[in-house]
Amino acid sequence: MKPTKLFTPQEANRTLPLVRRIVSDINKSGKELQLRAKSETIGEESAEFQQRVRQMEKLIEELEGLGCYYKDWNFDIGLVDFPSILDGEHVLLCWRSDEPEVAFYHSYETGYPGRQRIPDCYLQSKGLLAQHGG
Repeated sequence: MKPTKLFTPQEANRTLPLVRRIVSDINKSGKELQLRAKSETIGEESAEFQQRVRQMEKLIEELEGLGCYYKDWNFDIGLVDFPSILDGEHVLLCWRSDEPEVAFYHSYETGYPGRQRIPDCYLQSKGLLAQHGG
């Protein structure tokens, strides 16, 4: 199994230009697939539908190749998690496509409902993982 990349908030924010483009494409493709799946003229078994599913899978793989994970299967807000360590605890930095930067995190246990603002000291620290056991 490939080791998980760990991000500092600064590293996650540096990836956002590319992540934004990929997430925009995922959201657009996901909405199109939802509409086509409901369509009577183009069902889920059509070659066109299957091609679009493969394109979506490639976009998700591209995002995961960066080390982060797409989490919005309704394709509404474009939610992405970046594995990290804060205060020695493995957490997920959490970004929504309608936010200007990565500024929130949550534990693996609480998930999105447990989102909290990343403390300023971590947003300003360049050596976050080195300082905190990463």
